[in-house]
Amino acid sequence: MRASARAFARREWGPLYATVREALVVRRLRAIPLTLTAVLLTSVLQVVQNQDWGYQPVQDLGSVRAADPLWLALLRTPLSLFVPALDLPVWGALAQVLLVFGIAEICLGRGRTLFLAYAATLAGTLYARVALALGPDTPLGLPATEAQVVDTGPSAAVVGLAVYVCWRRRARWTAILVVVAMVVEVLVKNNLAGKEHIAALAAVGAVVAVQEWRARRRNGGGSADGAVDGAADGSADGFTSRSTGEPSSEAGPGAGSRSGAAAGPVPHPLLQPEAEPRPGVRS
Repeated sequence: MRASARAFARREWGPLYATVREALVVRRLRAIPLTLTAVLLTSVLQVVQNQDWGYQPVQDLGSVRAADPLWLALLRTPLSLFVPALDLPVWGALAQVLLVFGIAEICLGRGRTLFLAYAATLAGTLYARVALALGPDTPLGLPATEAQVVDTGPSAAVVGLAVYVCWRRRARWTAILVVVAMVVEVLVKNNLAGKEHIAALAAVGAVVAVQEWRARRRNGGGSADGAVDGAADGSADGFTSRSTGEPSSEAGPGAGSRSGAAAGPVPHPLLQPEAEPRPGVRS
């Protein structure tokens, strides 16, 4: 039983663990500048909004409500991601940002992490308006009282990033677990925050569907798994060959003639095959 659990953990989280560990060992905190900036910004906004003089400025710059004009909500959405919800402990938001943003920044890069975080957040912001228009009598709708709910925090971005990273690194069961948890959240507590998480998952699902379609086109209609795995471990995310100075696994023509097989990087111990017994609200 223990051996089976270790084998499952190796298949599910081995590639992800190896990528994150290598980045942190080689570059340490220089591997996650975006994440550290996000944690610092969230901390500063939490301190400021709890001051008598700071509450209103933070609300004016980063507080989103479905009752607000759309242009104002869109203007405030970028900062709203880092404004912790006042009714929730701030350490939860900070832990989410540090863990999920950090892993995503290492695996996806800063640009893609920011894009997905804001895509998920914006999906939740826009969904709130659709849900209010549908009303409480439909499964996707919400009562009019939700229009005044302050909608801030990183949780929609965290949910979207978590599922996307799991898809890229083939942690399929973990991705399914996150999705199931969000569905259960909505069934238990049918409110704006829970349904915004579903909207964030839908936005990331659309991104995944487009990438799968493009990968299949590049493969001539075949399976997209190989192309996606290559993109996940290639130049877009390929931390090893760029930062450590180790030779790339893409050996030149001479390498094949000398060794008879392309030399690849030494796998991390977590990826080694096991010795068989001889077989917000948003936050």
